[in-house]
Amino acid sequence: MSLNDPRLAYLRSGDLPNLPGALCVEIGEAAFFPEPGESTVKARAVCGACPVRDACLTFALENDERFGMWGGTTPTQRKKMRRNR
Repeated sequence: MSLNDPRLAYLRSGDLPNLPGALCVEIGEAAFFPEPGESTVKARAVCGACPVRDACLTFALENDERFGMWGGTTPTQRKKMRRNR
């Protein structure tokens, strides 16, 4: 998904969760919003070492985040998590 996609306008507006210590801000959002078929290895590695991973995942679940990697999970994984709640 292109970061210019209108569905991701909040990324450009800065309307993101305030998660001090999040490692993703050091990498840039492109790795966390891969195009279909692109690897998520880099994003998963960053999320795996991130001290605010749980808070990030909670944000994504509570806000029905449907795009990108959040808390080390894909949209499909989060959809399953929401269904199992």
